[in-house]
Amino acid sequence: MTTRTIILNGGSSSGKSGIVRCLQAVLPDPWLAFGCDAFVDALPARMRASDDGIVFAADGGVSVGGDFRELEAAWTQGVVATVRAGARVVVDDVFLGGAASQARWRDALGDLPALWVGVRCDSEVAAGRETARGDRVPGMAAAQAEAVHRGVRYDLEVDTTRAESLACARAIAAHLR
Repeated sequence: MTTRTIILNGGSSSGKSGIVRCLQAVLPDPWLAFGCDAFVDALPARMRASDDGIVFAADGGVSVGGDFRELEAAWTQGVVATVRAGARVVVDDVFLGGAASQARWRDALGDLPALWVGVRCDSEVAAGRETARGDRVPGMAAAQAEAVHRGVRYDLEVDTTRAESLACARAIAAHLR
């Protein structure tokens, strides 16, 4: 079975979104992009800063509650249904739970093959990007830089500390062939 799912995991401001855009440009077939930022943006406002939803702490920590997990599971199943319907999908995610987050995706994917890509970036570089973006809680990039990779198994890892998004996308595309 041909791989129709690429899952990128990396901390905030590690460069995942840029890689996704470049992948869509360099891959010969069309690939849809689904990202955790869009999922969080789709949540009702009342779920932000709610123990049952998602809380962004002042120090950059992120915690999620039961309602968040329930909607996240539905969103994940929706992404997988899109793949089962024939689309190619690139997922941009942040595995806050490390290996447990990957296990949720593996369970949802079932028999569908996926290319698992770790997107690494030195915490200082990611923190600089976070500051330049201005739309993240300060400290989030540093807090997530290594934590999101704990216990996660990858088919490929890229590092955006010094490599451009396009070079990373080309390495991922080459791995698919």
